[in-house]
Amino acid sequence: MDKVLQHYINGKWVKSLSDKTLSVINPATNVSIAEVPAGCKEDLDIAAEAAYLASNNWRNTNVNQRIQYLFKMKTLLEKHADEIAEICTNESGKTFAESKAEMLRAVENIEVACGMPVLMQSEFSEDIATGIDEFMIRQPVGVGACVVPFNFPIMITFWFMPYAIASGNTYIVKPSEKVPMTMTRIFELFETLDFPPGVLNMVHGGKETVDAILDNPHIGAISFVGSTPVARYIYQRGTANGKRVQAQGGAKNPIVVMPDADIDTTVKIIADSAFGCAGQRCLAASLVILVGEAAELFTEKIAESARVKQCGFGMDTGVEVGPMITSESLQRVESLVSQGLDEGAELLVDGRSTLIEGYENGYFMKPTILNKVKRNGIIHRTELFGPVLGIMYAETLDEAIEIANDAEYGNAASIFTQSGAAARKFRHDVMAGNIGINIGVAAPMAYFPFSGWKNSFFGDLHAQSRHAVEFYTQTKVVVERWHDKWTRKF
Repeated sequence: MDKVLQHYINGKWVKSLSDKTLSVINPATNVSIAEVPAGCKEDLDIAAEAAYLASNNWRNTNVNQRIQYLFKMKTLLEKHADEIAEICTNESGKTFAESKAEMLRAVENIEVACGMPVLMQSEFSEDIATGIDEFMIRQPVGVGACVVPFNFPIMITFWFMPYAIASGNTYIVKPSEKVPMTMTRIFELFETLDFPPGVLNMVHGGKETVDAILDNPHIGAISFVGSTPVARYIYQRGTANGKRVQAQGGAKNPIVVMPDADIDTTVKIIADSAFGCAGQRCLAASLVILVGEAAELFTEKIAESARVKQCGFGMDTGVEVGPMITSESLQRVESLVSQGLDEGAELLVDGRSTLIEGYENGYFMKPTILNKVKRNGIIHRTELFGPVLGIMYAETLDEAIEIANDAEYGNAASIFTQSGAAARKFRHDVMAGNIGINIGVAAPMAYFPFSGWKNSFFGDLHAQSRHAVEFYTQTKVVVERWHDKWTRKF
């Protein structure tokens, strides 16, 4: 029988109060590699109570002491990077190189959060009236929690958690039930950091656990990344309970290619953006809009770049595209491709019905390209979340921007050009929160917020950097006047 994973609550590993479990499947082999608790409200409530009871002492631990744990955390993750990346590859399907890159992003956020003594500094005004000063301070919200998706089981947790604990909050991590082993191993390593009990907790589970997070009165701030329908649900239910919520949703991420773009560099970047992580990332390019003469210059070259991508098990040498996460995800994406063809799109590269020798039971789909995608059709408007790229055409940059802005999403958009004027117009007019100029994946560094517009984000403050600090702290404004005992005057 597969190992049954446990929760980490109040500094201890504990079994779930529910006997229900879910299988963790290696998507390359379709073989179960562990069992994870399905979770229950009672498990989460125990964790939230532990975090709440620990929160007062933790908030009163000075910030310089709090960040010492983060310095040790960074060193620990760097030391065990290969081990954690291999676990991530086995349960998520991404390549080993992609898992290692995710580790680097996690460490980057820890490094930024180590600057919390500066990040939490506030403002002071002397003599707003005679003898009266006014200033603002930041204090922790109390207990925070994050609900993390399957596609980045390492990185996305660290968009939130380091900032929360460094700013004085206690915390609960809820990993995706599809990929719980990576964070379990990370928490096993974190035991050596000797956090005070209750400061850092992990609870497994599915929807019941998520709902318990949204409803628990001790939890004041919730961070989420996932699909738009679930993000909207998380935001509505969490805010209805008086909580702060930041909920990152779906994406479409159009890439506009101008005729003057460098051909070889542009094609390589587009292919890596569209098909890396099997297209299962919120910044993956899923739509290319070729402007004017770019149609003749780029279409076939983009197709050829897809054909040569090597698909297979992410731990094997040379593999660039791993499997999709579940058979249901694979079937969904293949169905969307069929719908796009029914609408009149042309199949330029067909990656469906892929069988990989030695991994015949895996959920593989090779890179797929649909040409002449119909405007406002299924491929234009839907987040595919698979290794599928749609190609559309525009006569002008203005038309390309209109096509890009048609989508309900606003996570990211990119342009490839050598024209500064075109780039400036694009970055000004496109309705998206992360903009790439000759960049295929416009992923902000940890010292910038991970922005998102329209139905790609619900909330006010985003992940990472100062936005994370503001999200996990609340401001207190103090107006004070002191009696001068020597003069007996105010």
